[in-house]
Amino acid sequence: MVGAPVASADYVRDGQWANQEFDLQKVWSVSKGDGVVVALVDSGVDASHPDLTGQVLDGYDPSGKGLNAHPTAPHGTQMAGLIAAHGHGDGEGAVGLAPGAKILPIYQARVRGIDAVPEDIKWAVDHQARVVNLSLGGAEYRDPKLADAIAYAAEKDVLLVVAAGNEGGPVAAPANQPGVLAVGAVDKNNTAWDMSNHGPEVMLTAPGVRIVSTGSCNGNQYCIGDGTSDATAYVSAAAALVRAKFPKLTAGQVANRLVKSAYVPSSLQGVKSPDQHYGYGIVRPYEALTQDIPEGPAQGPLAKPVGAEDAGSGGQAAGAASPGVTNPGSTGRALAADSSSHSKAVIVLAAAGGGIVFLIALIVVIATVSRRRNSVQNLAGQAPYVAQQQCGALPVWPQQVQPPYGSQAPPTGYPPQQSHQGNPYYGQGGTHP
Repeated sequence: MVGAPVASADYVRDGQWANQEFDLQKVWSVSKGDGVVVALVDSGVDASHPDLTGQVLDGYDPSGKGLNAHPTAPHGTQMAGLIAAHGHGDGEGAVGLAPGAKILPIYQARVRGIDAVPEDIKWAVDHQARVVNLSLGGAEYRDPKLADAIAYAAEKDVLLVVAAGNEGGPVAAPANQPGVLAVGAVDKNNTAWDMSNHGPEVMLTAPGVRIVSTGSCNGNQYCIGDGTSDATAYVSAAAALVRAKFPKLTAGQVANRLVKSAYVPSSLQGVKSPDQHYGYGIVRPYEALTQDIPEGPAQGPLAKPVGAEDAGSGGQAAGAASPGVTNPGSTGRALAADSSSHSKAVIVLAAAGGGIVFLIALIVVIATVSRRRNSVQNLAGQAPYVAQQQCGALPVWPQQVQPPYGSQAPPTGYPPQQSHQGNPYYGQGGTHP
């Protein structure tokens, strides 16, 4: 009788292809993220998972139900594993990019129908978080209080890392807000994932396809899935590595190191950055830790949050220092409006007379307001990530068309093929408090 193929003892770790690309031993020779607290606003984290023991701090649930420590879905535990898992036994289980970091789990609850993310962010900032991971998004995250929370984090020097979204459309809230580091996803071939949201807000990309991590999926202790959620967790982990190595850098300067050291795919050679799909490139943790990169202004490449106090550096939308990446052979293709063209237009209009300037300025203002209203309406029509692919109640996530081993079943105990969408809380009747 022919036996079934034997899986290696560390089959889960073998499946973590992103860690192999990062070359963890090189990264860890410089930093493991020791002492850095990463807040995880998500579905709660299972601190008893063998790969996460000792990594998870006491967290917070604004609903008062303590769900930060009692996951309602595997999503939060997955993100925690990508950031700070340490494995178990003799090289078994999953490992995260920054196993020296600590996870501060915050349950993303809705209290009396009100989105609690702004409160979650402020709570994280007030409880020693240096990085806040927001692997969530959608139209319902356009809470007016969100801008205040982002500004508060900026004033307290806390970096917010946010998933761009999983619809293949425009960057979703809150990743489209000024002051955050928006993240898209790429696959093993450094190709932008076709469902990764894109736009001028995207700053970095990271692995987000066929990602193995901790989490209770279909009765197992591990999951495998696709999404900008995973990519965001990797960038948060990279930020923790940098904050541990360079504790005096501001959040903006940490973002600057990540951006300046990013890998630029060959398809972007000759293209002016940031690209709408890749941002400034794919995160490279080792290079972010070791390359000779000037600190730069405190704001770095981050846009100035709405309502934030001016720290003397401004933001991208208000004069922040752009990384200024133009890849070799650039033809100067810009992804945003050319400011010099606007300057020339103003000069011509001024010469035409004050009356004409006033009339045209009025028309521009009206058109701008109209565009903004249309943008808000478009955002309001977007569904949260999970609504794109629904398949039963959590924690059973939608199956991919093909399992990871073609037509063969995976080895016994291997994580089932999953596809978690960035926001696990909505569209799964009865799972949210």
